[in-house]
Amino acid sequence: MMNITRTLQPIINEASKDSRVLLLLGPRQVGKTTLLKEAQKGKRSYITLDDLNLRNAANHDPAGFIERLKLPVLIDEVQYAPNLFPYIKIAVDEKKERGLFWLTGSQQFDMMRNVTESLAGRVAILKLQGISLAEEENRPKNTPFLPDLKTIKSRQKQAKTLTISKIFHKIWRGSFPEIVVKKGKNWERFYESYVATYIQHDVRQYLQISNQTTFYKFMQIAAARTAQLINYTDMARDVGVSQPTIKTWLEALHAAGIIYMLQPYFNNRSKRLIQTPKLYFLDTGLCSFLTGWLNEDVLERGAMSGAMLETYVVSEIIKSYIHNGHNPHVFFYRDKEKREIDLIIEQNNKLYPIEIKKTSSLQNLQFQNFSVLKNLKAEVAHGAVLCFVKTALPLTRDIDAIPISWI
Repeated sequence: MMNITRTLQPIINEASKDSRVLLLLGPRQVGKTTLLKEAQKGKRSYITLDDLNLRNAANHDPAGFIERLKLPVLIDEVQYAPNLFPYIKIAVDEKKERGLFWLTGSQQFDMMRNVTESLAGRVAILKLQGISLAEEENRPKNTPFLPDLKTIKSRQKQAKTLTISKIFHKIWRGSFPEIVVKKGKNWERFYESYVATYIQHDVRQYLQISNQTTFYKFMQIAAARTAQLINYTDMARDVGVSQPTIKTWLEALHAAGIIYMLQPYFNNRSKRLIQTPKLYFLDTGLCSFLTGWLNEDVLERGAMSGAMLETYVVSEIIKSYIHNGHNPHVFFYRDKEKREIDLIIEQNNKLYPIEIKKTSSLQNLQFQNFSVLKNLKAEVAHGAVLCFVKTALPLTRDIDAIPISWI
């Protein structure tokens, strides 16, 4: 059995020492409960609100439910009992100890409003996604990815350089712990069950969607548009629902941690920039399943290979930030002249531009659009083309080609 150390583990312990309540958010099956149990090694009691009896008790008598708990406690899927939050506040205010309550939630939806209203100043909120490439390769202490020289040198010492076929195996397989540990075994069965049990149940139930077929069709159409600008009109037409419905459904998938809506970089100096977000699935295995790519070879040769590679890289960069306890300040650039930059990382008021290419040839690398960022009156830092070169290679004084597997 693979033993995978999660990057977030020491951050959880640090946050718990500073806050009375810790809330870990993320999709179902990404390992939230396993991670929290591992972090405290049996030192706290555990209950899950997936248990209908416990859920009913928590909703009908939240005060009595909290009073009967053995503290410290881990409460799983706390979104099912939003009435608990005011009583958790009362409990932690009385005891004034750190880390008394650890909570997990797989649906953010309305829960975050309850959390911010009831637990303001008392809760540390962290997020978890599937296993990152760094975690899988036993590099859990890797810092968030930046295409600067310091990060490049660090990755050069630690990271493996993977071939196109190995990267596309990881793209097709996905990042859920169960499927990573089993090396893709029972892949189709896992994702069929995941869609039916979690997404269809949790998200459809919250949205009160009666037509299961229509919602599944929506998910397939959304997956086929990963790494694309969101076109609400086209999606509404293809699914057969209204544009407001598409927006609501996409926001629900975003809140559940299934997709990420990447915002365009925009400042007031430039009004000619596209202001529509791009859609990315945060697990490429789920995206592959929904779009019908049943093995990595067909995916790598198929029409979506470029979009899936871009999705994988963006999701891995996002994970490198959230698994280190940071919110990623990531954007893309596109203007009315259709000049594009795949990804921009903003840090310390500097813009780090990134292009993502499915090539190992330096002759095919394009990065001329990086120069348009100077028109925004922003400081442009070191840039990179993430591709399949075997080691980091300078393209110009300020731009390097970097192996994708060094993220």
